[in-house]
This record gives sequence, structure tokens and C-alpha cells, in this order.
Amino acid sequence: MKVLMLNGSPKKDGNTALAFSEMQKIFDAEGVTYEAVNVGQMDIRGCVACLKCRELGKCVFDDAVNEIAEKFKEADGLVLGSPVYFASANATLIALLDRLFYSAPFDKTMKVGAALAVARRSGLTVTVDELQKYFAISSMPIATARYWNNLHGAKPGEAADDQEGLQTARTLARNMVFLMKSIALGKEKYGLPDAEALVRTGFVR
Repeated sequence: MKVLMLNGSPKKDGNTALAFSEMQKIFDAEGVTYEAVNVGQMDIRGCVACLKCRELGKCVFDDAVNEIAEKFKEADGLVLGSPVYFASANATLIALLDRLFYSAPFDKTMKVGAALAVARRSGLTVTVDELQKYFAISSMPIATARYWNNLHGAKPGEAADDQEGLQTARTLARNMVFLMKSIALGKEKYGLPDAEALVRTGFVR
């Protein structure tokens, strides 16, 4: 089992990294390997809808997005974490995810997704919902905890005082590992679900 973790915070050792470290404790205990990539300070431009990825099999802008796509392809699960800016995830992370999920041609079915957010006070659940949309449109099961996947903290390190939030991160990791292992067993016995040919409809007739 392997997990790719994308940290959208521009603070390498901020509260999002602290939340990831709680999840990593569980991954270590469960024998799951992981790689955390800090994307918050990367120079990532947004998608321009050029559709060149359909020809190239990767994004036309050959930057960290294509590098991360290769890591994502080999992973059994993907963790997305972000601080909250105006009730939304870090814009750099969103730009990366838009291009990553649109341009990467491999099948993401049954890779497990988990998202968490960190904020001083509010905007957490809407940010988690925003991040989980990428999983939901890609046939990726979404791991949950027993509370909303969020931690509270403003200054770097403050989230260490949010004991319930830290426990939520650990529970999220445990549930994610269980899902990945269960899906691996299911794929071994039953394979992946049958996929119908894609039907695209629009509102303009």
C-alpha cells in the first residue's frame, strides 16, 4: 500500500504538515508507505482548457503537475490537505488539482481519497467538500473519520493543542488504510466494477 499526500500550505512546517504527521503515525504502524509533497509554494498555473492533454497524455505545461501525476498513478490512495483561505483551499493546490485530475489519463477508479483542512476558526467543512469533489468525480471512494476532517490552529504548531482534531486525523488515516486494504482484496477476487461507455449530455440542444 502506498499513499501520496499533497500539502497545499505554503508553510512547510505549518499546521497542515502537523495534521499529516498524525496520519503518518498510523501509516507507519500499518506498514503503509507514503510520500508527502509540499505544493503550497510551487509555481503552478491554472488550466487554460487547451485540451492538448488529450493528445499528449499529460498536461501541456510540463511542470510539477506531470511529475505528481506519475506518483499519483502508482499510489493506492491520495491525501489532500490545505489551510483555509476565504472558505476555500489554497489557490495553488486547486490549480494543481484541476490540471492533475483533468490531464492525467490513467484510471483512478477505487484509489482511496482523503481530505482535511486546517483553519483558525471557520470555513473548514466547505473546504473539505471542495477537495472531495475531485475524488467523487473520479470513482474514488472517500475516506471519512468520525467527525469532520478538520483541525484548528492559526500560528504554526497551534493545531497541536486541538486534541480532537489530531484524533480525527488519526481516525481518518485508519479508515483510509482499511479501505485501501479491503479494496485490494476485493480487486483480487472480483476485479474492478464494470464501466459503461461514457455518455455526455448537455443543456444546450
